[in-house]
Amino acid sequence: MTDTHTITVASVAVDTRHWIGGERVASAGTFTDVSPIDGAALGEISRGTASEAAAAVAAAKAAFPAWAATPPAERARLLHAIADGVEKRLEELAIVETTDNGALLRSHRRGVMPRVAHNFRFFADWLLQLGHEDFETRGHANHVSWDPAGPCVLITPWNAPLMLATWKVAPALAAGNTVILKPAEWSPLTASLLADIAAEAGLPAGVLNVVQGLGSEIGDALTSHPDVRRISFTGSVPTARRISASAAANLTPLSLELGGKSPLLVFADADLDLAVDLAVEQYDNAGQVCLAGTRLLVEESVAEEFTRRFTEKASRLVQGDPRDEATDIGPNIHPRQLEKIDGFVRRALAAGARAVIGGHRKDDRFYAPTLLTDVAQDSEIVQEEVFGPVLTLQTFGTEEEAVRLANDTRFGLAATLATGDHERAGRVTARLVAGTVWVNCFFVRDLQAPFGGSRHSGVGREGGTWSFDFYCDLKNTVTAPEGWKDHG
Repeated sequence: MTDTHTITVASVAVDTRHWIGGERVASAGTFTDVSPIDGAALGEISRGTASEAAAAVAAAKAAFPAWAATPPAERARLLHAIADGVEKRLEELAIVETTDNGALLRSHRRGVMPRVAHNFRFFADWLLQLGHEDFETRGHANHVSWDPAGPCVLITPWNAPLMLATWKVAPALAAGNTVILKPAEWSPLTASLLADIAAEAGLPAGVLNVVQGLGSEIGDALTSHPDVRRISFTGSVPTARRISASAAANLTPLSLELGGKSPLLVFADADLDLAVDLAVEQYDNAGQVCLAGTRLLVEESVAEEFTRRFTEKASRLVQGDPRDEATDIGPNIHPRQLEKIDGFVRRALAAGARAVIGGHRKDDRFYAPTLLTDVAQDSEIVQEEVFGPVLTLQTFGTEEEAVRLANDTRFGLAATLATGDHERAGRVTARLVAGTVWVNCFFVRDLQAPFGGSRHSGVGREGGTWSFDFYCDLKNTVTAPEGWKDHG
């Protein structure tokens, strides 16, 4: 790290300090950011504490009145300017994020970073078309308005750092709120670049603040702050419980997206090649995807053929450097995550599971794509989120059994269904407990659709109007039809 608190990642300069009130702020302490590609230290990152948390909230609070009063068209213009900045620096953002979290560079270039820009453009445009429900009640006029709530704390995960951050930042800013963004400590770098881009776009000081730190060291101070009006979090159930308890004293509204243990149901009438493609796709991002259909539920009559085709296709996946165009699966994010994945699989094997493929770590960076069979429905490997390239396969005999197995976890984030029967698709999807259900497809997401989970997969929905529902205080103004005085 240089004296200017700047590190160079693949020729891109990244400031390692916080961004608070339109200025770079260093902490007394730091933490080391490590690349999962080769385990090399990328640099020392400012390690925020309660002091930086308080400063960021104070900056957001001070900037809120002017930003809330900014006309929607001007807010939308600035969000589009941020999107322009993302597109201008797309290659830089892609290589920095790949280096920082190990996801495929080709995915960042072609899908993820364009989606980051789209997040800002979508919510800028949605703001301008947001409906106001005006109606009458016994001659009285009712006018519904969407009022900005205030400073928002947004806490984001490491598996898709910038895309998931801007999925929250864009609607919060569009709604007229100010933001304190806390990125995950394992992948903090592109959040710092976003602060630069927002400043260059002309976003006023204090409207977007970025603070880095380790878990509860800074998180508790942010989520318990009485001046925070909204908290949006994507991550684990244990952390969500801690955040909920922290926010409870101030009754701060929460939006929680908490991962899952999603089923992928394959019926005998499905296009089997399509079903296999969908199943192998669940290894995307080294299995570090909250929506992944990690529980393969396959009808008994086609299970053997499905497994044969799946094994053949999965065996061709290439694990390696995520910067290489030929790579299909990059490294897992951190040695601690790799150890966690390996622990799940070792316990499953000890309990009687059989590894059709994989079942072991390849080295200190990669876990082999794994498919486990002979697993009990109540086993840990079926019930708990692994967050790695590990799938289980169970069979079912009837539609009723398929639905029962699919719903038999504490989660309810997503489900995927492969079938050639339109009527069956309707029957089954109506009974699945999930925030999103894909039929004969996977990971198709429109920003205007509601997104979130049921049960332990989350609280609330964001996306389209649902995001503004969360990030705004809705007000209804009722005006009597008579009684106006003429003041000349």
